[in-house]
Amino acid sequence: MTTHTLTATPSYDQLPIIDLSAADRGTQARALLHAQLHSAAHDVGFFQLVGHGVTRAETDALLGAMRAFFALPGADRLALDNVNSPHFRGYTRTGDERTAGARDWRDQLDIGAERPARAPGPGEPPYWWLQGPNQWPAALPELRTAALAWIDRLSAVAERLLRELLTAIGAPASFYDPIFGAEAHPHLKLVRYPGSAGDGTDQGVGAHKDYGFLTLLLQDRVGGLQVHREDGRFHDVPPLEGAFVVNLGELLEVATNGYLLATNHRVVSPPGATERFSVPFFYNPRLDARIAPVPFPHAAQAPGITTDPTNPLYAEYGYNELKGKLRAHPLVAERHHSDLLVAG
Repeated sequence: MTTHTLTATPSYDQLPIIDLSAADRGTQARALLHAQLHSAAHDVGFFQLVGHGVTRAETDALLGAMRAFFALPGADRLALDNVNSPHFRGYTRTGDERTAGARDWRDQLDIGAERPARAPGPGEPPYWWLQGPNQWPAALPELRTAALAWIDRLSAVAERLLRELLTAIGAPASFYDPIFGAEAHPHLKLVRYPGSAGDGTDQGVGAHKDYGFLTLLLQDRVGGLQVHREDGRFHDVPPLEGAFVVNLGELLEVATNGYLLATNHRVVSPPGATERFSVPFFYNPRLDARIAPVPFPHAAQAPGITTDPTNPLYAEYGYNELKGKLRAHPLVAERHHSDLLVAG
């Protein structure tokens, strides 16, 4: 049986690098992939993913449309202000999003699956507010095309990765297939960090864990992402050309009773007026999905989930995402969901 105790001082110069294409290169290569994936997910909760099959042309199409969006006049971006959306979709101005109550120094466009609005009826869970249409800039139709194509493309990569990860820990590969499918709730952010805030704070995004299954991040060459490692410190994640930075969300930690790690991470603002662009994609199940524990042979070694009284985790995924959105976007919450704030 493979052991995962550290036998030497770990290097923090780079995250583990996982080549997903090894799954197609025969039994031995796939076994090595699973050993590496097991170790990365159990010991670190973060890794760099290569061999994912996403082409440079696909990436350039998204990044080109994204840069064109942030180059639009401010009035054009503010026309998509997410304060206008009860579904938390659209544009967030620099400083309007919060992590742990403190402002994040970035602006962004939040995009999800393009679906009709669903206002919850009497007795229905309030998380159905999270389903609805996106807001798109009329002057940039290519952004809609590129962003929705990216959601489809990365959903397929994440689905494959999740199946390999479950196999790597000895679990049934298809165990979570039923909670994804056509009604999954993916989330894409197009993010710009405009540089330092000028007031001495350097919080691009405060320390946090993601609350879905998997996050696949495309980052540019500027850097700034930091991951909390075994030594108790935050360490830089150097950009790796053509790779996605992958981290596990809280649902995988819950599903494995803490055997797989959801790891704290943050972004430090780039210095001066340096811009940084990043594209996180969140692979999330259906809003009404209930996350059953996954059966796997290492379950007896699971340490239990990390508990945080300020961040309770719910059985139904939608409640977790709604809780996060209400905290992160107080202006949207106050305008559209004041009843939920009172209830909470």
